[in-house]
Order: sequence, then structure tokens, then C-alpha cells
Amino acid sequence: MNNHHQPARGKPRVALITCGELADLDPDDRLVLAPLAARGVGAEPVVWDDPAADWAAYDLAVLRSPWDYMPRRDEFVAWAQRVPRLANPADVVRWNTDKRYLDELSAAGVPTVPTAWVGPGGSWTPPADSGEYVIKPAVSAGSQDTGRYDLADPEHRELAVAHVRRLSAAGRVTMVQPYLTAVDTAGETALLFLAGRQGLAFSHAIRKGPMLTGPDFGVDGLYRPEEITARTATEEQLAVAAKTLAAVPGGSDRLLYARVDLIPGPDGRPILVELELTEPSLFLGHGAGAADRFADAILTRLESET
Repeated sequence: MNNHHQPARGKPRVALITCGELADLDPDDRLVLAPLAARGVGAEPVVWDDPAADWAAYDLAVLRSPWDYMPRRDEFVAWAQRVPRLANPADVVRWNTDKRYLDELSAAGVPTVPTAWVGPGGSWTPPADSGEYVIKPAVSAGSQDTGRYDLADPEHRELAVAHVRRLSAAGRVTMVQPYLTAVDTAGETALLFLAGRQGLAFSHAIRKGPMLTGPDFGVDGLYRPEEITARTATEEQLAVAAKTLAAVPGGSDRLLYARVDLIPGPDGRPILVELELTEPSLFLGHGAGAADRFADAILTRLESET
């Protein structure tokens, strides 16, 4: 083992990082426990902000479901920098937990949803057109603080302005995007990539049904319930994903996993909605062999630490 930490006694230990509300992991993440055990790897859930956690005792710390960090993003990013052998790495966490990364990807030629940004204390005037728009904070997950507004409806226009004002007054950066109507029929496609010996490799894809039905009236729990089914990725979707991953700062070869979320744009071609590199659901239960591939990815990363 590298001399930068105490070598493991016996089988390698892996921390699967979660939050207090999911102290035993999200059910989908639990699917990797048996494949890891079969490979001689001991894995256990650890709550990210547990002061008793001994991160140096683990050969690898894998971010999975720390889904309560959004109101404390600065604390979370600072914590990530203190955790040795973190996957994905702390600098990726810092970059990826603020959705302004979309501007960087767009500048790199990745087709992304056009986004307007409203800074803390700023204001927003709805465009004169009568389209539908999505409003959400730049630091968010699980569709928290996210709403869909039909600007042809005077009440929706008022609610949209109030939504931006509420986020702005709370010191948050707001993003305003046109609603991609294809999600109502085609849904959203998530492409899942897992580390292999030659870098990230495509694992499986899922379809996520439409979730935003109207203005933001709050979400019960950590995330809005999702309708998930398996999906076959197209070559065009995989090409957009490859272009997206190629633009990740520092390179995508350092990543243990990545999720690329796409929706057809007005011309039917896939557009990037989000690139999830911090704590994405991997939907292991919706891809044949996905839990084994994730276990293999973790094993490969462990071997690279020796």
C-alpha cells in the first residue's frame, strides 16, 4: 500500500458515504454490498457529517447518498477536501456541486440547455414570450426548490418572479431555463458510466419520466419521487456523453462514476441537462450486471491505491 495511510489489516475497507436520513444507504446503493463482499471488500455506510467517522481508516471513501448537504454546500466541500482517497475527488465535488459548470461545458461545445443566471440579491423579469420555464437554484438536487412555470398564465408569472426573489433573498444563485417539452413524451435519459481499467466505460441507461408538473410548492423528503425504467442508449446520446466527459476539468479518467442526463431539444437532438459527478443515483437495479460492474470499478480503484 502507499505509505500515505495505514495499510488495511485483512480485507480492504470501503466507506459508502450517505446522510443521516439514509444511514443504512439508499436501497439502490445497497445492491453493491453483496458483490463487494464476494470480491473480498468490506463496505459499510458512513454518514458524511458524523464527527466520529474515522476517514483515515478506510482504503476508499465513495460518495453515494449525502443528499442533505445542499443547504450546507460550503461545509460539504470543505469536508470533502479533508477526506483521503475520496471518490469522486474533492476538486470534482467543488466544481460539480454548483450548476454553473454548465456554462463551462457549453463553452467547450457541449449542447446544453440555455440558462440565465440570477445572482444573490438580483432580480428577474420574465421574458415577453409565453413559453414554459424551469426555475431552480444552482446548488440543488432531487428537484428541491425547483418549479415549472407557464408564462402564458398570469398567476404562474407572479409565482415565477416570487420563486426567483425567494432564492435571491436567501443568497442563492438562481438558474432559469426553457422547459424542454420533449421530456413529457420521451422522458429524460440518464447514461451511467463506471470506472474500468481503461477509464470510464458506459454501463447502462435509464429513462426518467417527467417530474415537474407546475410551480414549486416544496418537496417532502430528500427528493421528488421518480419514475424509472431501463432504456437503450442511442449512438447520438453516447456521443454527447463522450463530449461532455471529455470536458471535465482534470480529465474523466479520475472518476469512479459519472451520470450524464439528457433530454431531446427542440430539434430532437440530445441536450445535456445535468452532469452528475458528486452523488448521483446510479440506478444499479435497472441495469443487468450493473451492481457487479460498480463493485469491479471500486475494486479497480482500490488496486490503484496499492
